[in-house]
Formats: sequence, structure tokens, C-alpha cells
Amino acid sequence: MKGPAARAALRRSFDFGNRELTKWFPGHMAKGLKKMQASLKNVDCIIEVHDARIPLSGRNPVFEEALGVRPHLLVLNKLDLADLTNKQRVLSQLEQQGIQNVLFTDCLRERDVHVKKIVPAVTELIQKSDRFHRAENLEYCLMVIGVPNVGKSSLINAMRRMYLMKGKASRVGGEPGVTRAVLTKIQVCERPLIYLLDTPGVFSPRIGSLDVGMKLALCGTILDHLVGEEVIADYLLFTLNKQQKFDYVERYQLGEPCDDLPTVLKKIAIKLGKTQKVKAITGVGNVNILMPNYSAAAYDFIRTFRKGELGKIMLD
Repeated sequence: MKGPAARAALRRSFDFGNRELTKWFPGHMAKGLKKMQASLKNVDCIIEVHDARIPLSGRNPVFEEALGVRPHLLVLNKLDLADLTNKQRVLSQLEQQGIQNVLFTDCLRERDVHVKKIVPAVTELIQKSDRFHRAENLEYCLMVIGVPNVGKSSLINAMRRMYLMKGKASRVGGEPGVTRAVLTKIQVCERPLIYLLDTPGVFSPRIGSLDVGMKLALCGTILDHLVGEEVIADYLLFTLNKQQKFDYVERYQLGEPCDDLPTVLKKIAIKLGKTQKVKAITGVGNVNILMPNYSAAAYDFIRTFRKGELGKIMLD
């Protein structure tokens, strides 16, 4: 099948099988949340960092319930990976949820112009709010929150580079769960004097659906092995086809869009040289055959997507 016929045959829905969300999410993040709540009396503004590819999915509603007593700025990070063709639609939907202060950033980009907007934005929010017992305190203290692996530490490091000309204060990793210490205080600006409290990622105890869970997994906020790399790779293939993002076809020399994961992974494995010789017993004796390493291919497929090499995407 070639061209339009092949595209017409692509899946229109994803089969989640009998998967259970409860197995994907750590059940005990309440301790970190309690420490964050206890520190609120020393905080002037909350910066919530989330992935720009899933601006409406997976944000922790517990943050709003527990931390909603302070001014709030939503920073949608990883701007370089997100397809913002319908940016206005996203902002309108966020506004309907009561979120009016939104900035998009690319914190890994050297001196990102969007990061420069954060200090003026939070300064204005703080000056408009009642600081209560902190009114006479000349320094501002911000708390950085968010689900795992959305770029909280990258944001802190980007602000330090921007305003203090200093390097890393927070460890950055491509896997969720790198920031483990709760509430590390870090200076990010001299004028005005601003400190940030870095916090570990905290998931919502209630994820709305398997679809939302898979979006979070695809963006790397859940450890891959908890969901399964081949499951994530299959959801990625389904999503790329559904949105007609066919960069993968050329990259992996598939010839046309394909909806069969084993076929795609086999092609990737061969292209990467991720194959192994296996002895097969046949009627004419032992034969060496080349077997693709499907796990290595799935790993590469997912990471290629996460680096933005399969095109920009919007999952919401």
C-alpha cells in the first residue's frame, strides 16, 4: 500500500490494553508536598514549570489546592520541542482554568530571551500582592514546583547564567527524579535580590486517564521502565501518524508511513547496527540469522523524539 491508501490505514485510536496507572506513579510524594506547604510562609511567588508539549495534561492539581495562596507564574518549558501553531488556543484554555500568567521558555538555550522575562513578571506579581509579614523583607523568595523532568533545575541554572553570570547550582538530568533534596535555597538574581527554592518533582495522586499517563511517559516525566519502552515507542508511533508528523519515515528510510511497531523497530535496529547473530535450528542444520534488538531500537526512537529530531509536536 502506497501514499494516501497507506495513510488511510493508520490507527485512529490507541489500544491501552489492561494497563494500570497505579503501577506507574510513586504512591508517596506527600512528604515533599508537606515540606513545600510548611515553607510557604517564606515564599513570595510560586513558579510552576511544565512541559510545553503537554500544557494542559498532567499538571498537578494538588499544587493549586495546597499552594494557591501565593502569586503563581506558569512557565511552559521546552519551547524548542513544542509545536505552538495553536498557541492562542492553549492560552485560552489555560485562562479558562484560571491561569493568566504564562511564559514559554527554552532553558537549555544559551541566554534564552524568554528566561529574561521571568524576573520582571514575578516582580510585578509580588508587588501587586500582599506580602503580609514579608513586606519589609528586601529579598524575594520564589518556590519552583512541577512534575518530574520538566526543566525546573534547567530554569534555575538558566536564570543564574542570565543574571549572575554563574554556572550550575542545580543538577540537571534527562530522567525524572534527579532533584531529590527538598527546598534547596539558591540565589538567581542580585537586583532585585531573588532566591529560588528548588523542589523535587511531585506527581498528582490522581492522573485523569491512561491517555494523559502516556503523554507524561512520552515526555519523559515517568521512568521508562515503569511503563515499558516498547509501549512508549508504540504510543509515539501512533501519535506521529495521527498528527501526520512523518519525519520518522525519511529518517529511518521506511518509504512510507507505517503503523506496525515491529516493522519500524526492525528498520531502526538495522540502520543503527543493533542486531545480533542467533543460531536457528532448521531441517537443513543450524543457520545463523540476524535478529534485531527491538529494545535498543525502541530506546533510540523515544530519545530521538525527545531531542526534537522527529519534529516539533503538541500532545494536547
